[in-house]
Amino acid sequence: MKLEDWSPEATAIDFVNKEDWPERRAKLPEPTARLAELSGFEAKPGSLLIAPDADGAPRVFFGAEGRAPKTRDPFFAGKLATALPKGLYRFGDGVDAPAQAALAFLLSTYSFSRYKAPKSEAPRLCAPQGVDRARIERIAAAVALGRDLVNTPTNDMGPEALAEAALALGAKHGAKTRVIVGDALLAENFPLIHAVGRAAAQAPRLVEFEHGPEDGLRITLVGKGVCFDTGGLDIKPSSAMALMKKDMGGAATTLSLAAMLLDGNAPVRLRVLLPIVENSISASAFRTSDVYRSRKGLSVEIGNTDAEGRLILADALAYASETPPDLLFDFATLTGAARVALGPEVPPFYTGDDALAQEIAGQAAAVNDPVWRMPLWDSYDSGLDGKISDLVNVTSGPFAGSITAALFLRRFVADPRRWAHFDVYCWNPSTKPGRPEGGEVQAARLLYELIEARAEQRNAKP
Repeated sequence: MKLEDWSPEATAIDFVNKEDWPERRAKLPEPTARLAELSGFEAKPGSLLIAPDADGAPRVFFGAEGRAPKTRDPFFAGKLATALPKGLYRFGDGVDAPAQAALAFLLSTYSFSRYKAPKSEAPRLCAPQGVDRARIERIAAAVALGRDLVNTPTNDMGPEALAEAALALGAKHGAKTRVIVGDALLAENFPLIHAVGRAAAQAPRLVEFEHGPEDGLRITLVGKGVCFDTGGLDIKPSSAMALMKKDMGGAATTLSLAAMLLDGNAPVRLRVLLPIVENSISASAFRTSDVYRSRKGLSVEIGNTDAEGRLILADALAYASETPPDLLFDFATLTGAARVALGPEVPPFYTGDDALAQEIAGQAAAVNDPVWRMPLWDSYDSGLDGKISDLVNVTSGPFAGSITAALFLRRFVADPRRWAHFDVYCWNPSTKPGRPEGGEVQAARLLYELIEARAEQRNAKP
């Protein structure tokens, strides 16, 4: 996903809005103004007019959103990527935030083409003058990587393929990598990861890679990699299973964020941990009422085999906490309760640190990567206490499912003040500017900004 070199020969795109259009039209060459009138163009949001300018060269007028900033979509310019005919374009007048508009354009041109070629050639955009082109392309490419992983069905993106994708990213940057597979998980004390994935044809595994200066800001990323979730013996209905190829979206998000940091040479010590399984059914499947000792030593009774993501994350988070990082982030398509609360576009996040929460919210707003803080409500924590074990993986009640899942994870984190959990959805049900229908990466862009800002602050200290 690339921008083109800026060229004056590219067709200019002027952003106009309905309020200012009459005044703007009055200043156009008479033939252009006449064509606009005959075509009925009124600069309504999303509308498009291609007309000759005074020299006869084509010019695009794009109906942008109105003046009220609270109603604007920062990615609205992404509509151009699907509305324009093929060709080379550049931004002209009226673009408020050219870097964000260019990113939206690139994100909108994304197409998953592994199995089917795109129907038409996408338009191309010149890099706006004065923007950080490399950064825009880096972010767009990393998001495309994550989207590709989520969109690929499990027959081609099972545990082996997902692990290979992670190891390839690490190897590309010379990271120290390793993978623990199958019964070796038991030998190295990852019993919950093993229990969840042992029934599948492809063995469960934990992928780890580490890169960066030893004295850099220590960042650990953990991503849920359930390549398909049948629900296990508590099997899902077919309607709930239809999108379960995306249940490795947490791992995809982790790799997307890692790619941004690695490709941008961020001065951090980056550690990536991906517990990767398929939650399948066979004679060896883990069962409701089974009790397993976790890596941390806490015993966990299984109340529902469809609450498997938190189990594999528990071992990975405990492992991550054994070498305490400065910041620990985990990503997981964890609960339907999160979608009931906030829908598909706004993932909830949880952290034990108010200052970190404010920083996350601020970066989310700045880069149009929405998230919303939910509480680690302590009075719900006792619902996880087990009768014959230290804890259960689900509470007995039907309420606060996303919160109690986060509380479960918190029990395996050494310092919740340095940790944030993101209950992501990783799917766009329909196409919107910058967000095509299908697999999506959520929260990675905002954390890229946050981590870089933290690293800069650290390096600036005497």
